[in-house]
Amino acid sequence: MIYLLKNIRKRNIIYFIFVICFVILQVWLELTLPEYTKALTGAINSNTATMDVVWKNGGMMLLCAGGSMISALACGFCCAKVAADFAKTLREMLFHKVNHFSTADINKFSVPSLITRTTNDVVQLQMFVAMGTQMAIKAPIMAIWALTKISKTSVAWTVSTGVCIAIIVVTVLLVFLLCFPKFKKIQKLTDDLNDATRENVSGVRVIRAFNAEQFQNKKFDEVNSNVTNTNLFTSRIMGLMTPIMTICMNGLTLAIYWIGSNLINNSVDDNIFVQIENRLDIYSNMVVFSSYALQVVMSFMMLIMIFILMPRVLVSANRIKEVLKTEILIKDGNMDIATNEKGHIEFKNVSFSYSDGENVAVSDISFEAKPGQTIAFIGATGSGKTTIMNLLNRFYEATSGEILLNGINIKDYKLEDLRDRISIASQKAILFKGDIKSNITYGCDEQIDDNDPRLEKAIRISKADFVYDLKDGIHSEVSQGGTNFSGGQKQRISIARAVFKKSEVVVFDDTFSALDYKTDMLVRKAVSEELKDSTIIIVAQRIGTIKNAQAIVLLDDGKISDIGTHEELLKRSKLYQDIALSQLSKEEL
Repeated sequence: MIYLLKNIRKRNIIYFIFVICFVILQVWLELTLPEYTKALTGAINSNTATMDVVWKNGGMMLLCAGGSMISALACGFCCAKVAADFAKTLREMLFHKVNHFSTADINKFSVPSLITRTTNDVVQLQMFVAMGTQMAIKAPIMAIWALTKISKTSVAWTVSTGVCIAIIVVTVLLVFLLCFPKFKKIQKLTDDLNDATRENVSGVRVIRAFNAEQFQNKKFDEVNSNVTNTNLFTSRIMGLMTPIMTICMNGLTLAIYWIGSNLINNSVDDNIFVQIENRLDIYSNMVVFSSYALQVVMSFMMLIMIFILMPRVLVSANRIKEVLKTEILIKDGNMDIATNEKGHIEFKNVSFSYSDGENVAVSDISFEAKPGQTIAFIGATGSGKTTIMNLLNRFYEATSGEILLNGINIKDYKLEDLRDRISIASQKAILFKGDIKSNITYGCDEQIDDNDPRLEKAIRISKADFVYDLKDGIHSEVSQGGTNFSGGQKQRISIARAVFKKSEVVVFDDTFSALDYKTDMLVRKAVSEELKDSTIIIVAQRIGTIKNAQAIVLLDDGKISDIGTHEELLKRSKLYQDIALSQLSKEEL
């Protein structure tokens, strides 16, 4: 928690100073109010009360109450300002951190968990700073100040107040011990709930196509029931606090008046006037003490509110801290690299396995792609084609071996520099909310004119000419995930984005799978003609897509089975022949 609170910006320190000042003023006014009550009560009991006395003491009581209200409002405003700014800072830190996570880092937490930590957990801390800060400052000041005042009066009254406070403290500790583990569980269950909801929404068409609504409902109900039951447990435990606090406050009031009545009855003096004066003084002190005692109890109730918030806040703080303190696996290189060579790729005995160390994805991969060359990868599903592309982009870090770009290990490049040199049209065409133009020019820092020749060229090469037939052309809206476009349209926009970047290495990771054969052929032909200076890497399942590549890497179960041209592999590789004959006839081959 302290680690996160250190991120409160220095400019908000002045607001904390204001909070402390307003709290002290508020406490002073609230503790001064009973003194005017005592003076007014004493004047009434002694028959010396006049309208001047009533107006004077009553007016001061109103001023104290009004001043306390204004101080509370000002204090609340300052706390809300600090809390909102603190939450904004945490969200920025989390978003920035997650943006630098590798795929392995993200998988460590899961996407739903990272979303929950950035939203729900941050809100918990914001509420604590907004409400808890004021109470955390006010409660001890009020308690100590009020206890100082009541300690000078009757010992019996002081003891009764101490017993009431002891009951409250024990109750709070028991509630804290019972609820803390459950609050930790709730945040984990919230991750599961988000995961179930996200899965249901993103896969809604598949769910409906297979009439699997009942199955999904059952999965969701199971997670939802766990969340509900855990929340009910904590709510019931927390619900015990209100009646216990009510009993304590009412019981303390009764105890004060019972003790006061005994003190009044036992106040005997030979002089009847002295006796009456002593009894009136005890009565006035009893009224004032009851006010101070209730202030002490209210102070501890504020501390209780903090304890009610604290368990969940601590869990949320630890979850946020866990993300912020996670060491990023893939880090920037320390070299400023300038090379004359552009697009020369070399894999040297590269192997990679996932975090468990058992699931070996690729093993002993060695190949070379020279500038201006087109190299293709083919193999069965799960043979490691996309994994190799992820290693080239450093989305994952190779377990062993070296990957060289222009003769330099990619680990020595700064990530921004490395990824500037490589553009990728991914296996799953990802589009972002906005318009078509913003998706094609995605990542470009400069302002691109609608008639920019680079934009027109990217659309022409990718055969995404359909955008000109839309009502708003390249400014046509793209919904989140590109759900308002077909698979082929999304892939063509994705290809246009990769082409527009004009990098020295262009990767097409199974990008042509949603294109018809004619469009596939036209796009490949345009790419080979227009991107002659770039190294082209094509990952595909179709023989027709890759047969014109200068080199074809045949993968089998994470290993290279053979490397050669289409004709060479047809002659010497049984595996390649089987793949080819499964797609084309002998005459076509």
